[in-house]
Amino acid sequence: MGLEVAEQPVFLLGGGLNALEPAPFDTEAEFQALLARHPRILDFGSLADGRPLRLVLVAREMRVPTSNESGSTYWLDHLFVDADGVPTLVEVKRAADTRIRREVVGQMFDYAANGARYWPAALLQRTFEETCAADGRPLEDAYQELLGGQSPGEFWATVEERLAAGRMRLLFVADRIPLELRAIVEFLNRQLRQTDVYAVELTQYKGSGDHRVLVPRVHGEVATANKTQSRSGQAGRRWTRTDMDAALQSRSPELRQAALALLDHAEVAGRTVGNRAAYPSVSVYFPASGRDVPVWTLSLREDPDKDDLAFSFGSITHHLGRDATSAFADALPAVEGLRQKIAVQRDKGFTGWPAVSLAVLSTQPAALGQVLAAIEQLMSDDST
Repeated sequence: MGLEVAEQPVFLLGGGLNALEPAPFDTEAEFQALLARHPRILDFGSLADGRPLRLVLVAREMRVPTSNESGSTYWLDHLFVDADGVPTLVEVKRAADTRIRREVVGQMFDYAANGARYWPAALLQRTFEETCAADGRPLEDAYQELLGGQSPGEFWATVEERLAAGRMRLLFVADRIPLELRAIVEFLNRQLRQTDVYAVELTQYKGSGDHRVLVPRVHGEVATANKTQSRSGQAGRRWTRTDMDAALQSRSPELRQAALALLDHAEVAGRTVGNRAAYPSVSVYFPASGRDVPVWTLSLREDPDKDDLAFSFGSITHHLGRDATSAFADALPAVEGLRQKIAVQRDKGFTGWPAVSLAVLSTQPAALGQVLAAIEQLMSDDST
């Protein structure tokens, strides 16, 4: 019965009474272009600090590779991002398209899984800046909505980390949301801890002349409320070196010594950026070939046995090329776990985040020395 309300006209006052009747979008392309020009239509909810959500377009028809060899197999309708660095994936369908019922859900999860794997920070930044240039929008204006004192590199590194952690929004947008899709969205929101899923019904009303009204209705917010509250105290926290030092006080002397060696080296040779995460975490950028390249992320988990050092192969490859990443990988220590992960990355074109346990490094001082030497080599190798 609730859907029948959408069939009623709405009335516009001004120089008389103008009745606006429900009108379908003529084409899916028209629908997509509307959202790209006016993302405010999808601005519901708020950021971690309580500010209103404002989505900014990264790209329309965003390329989604499924491997490094096969090229771009999928195309996402829209990719947006907010000032918290949370990516928003949008797929648009008209009600006349029968795929809006079930097929679009599997399609969206393909995009999310492969985007998390094959969208490094450098690619996202370049794509966003190319979109701004194509739209004639000055970068200073576009970034003003996003950065909040960060550099562009720091911001896009946060977006990459959000993707890797599954911290994203998935939006199904249609002029009519069928009950089957609403049920799926509500079920997914109850099951998924990091990812929020919404269905947005966007009804268009047209009247005489150019009068047009757009009315969005959001489905899935109730199912999202509880998990959003549980994350709200952590999502806006950006960890500092002081936080890392404090967290290390509860670690064993060996593990603390290994972590401090990494952090101290970073202060001298690179630039440390605190991440927004549920646990203490920082990333480090090092200068290489005139670029500021994200190289590693140190994360201190709730369980000290899960503390790890992850290497940003995707960003290194994007900035410096596959050969440079291969040389860097060869210089890393062949310790337990890391050797196998590097072999997998070699087959996949060095796009992921292979990690090594901090506990393993803490028991092998020579291995830790190899990590630091590999970073120095990356910074000094003229071939990059």
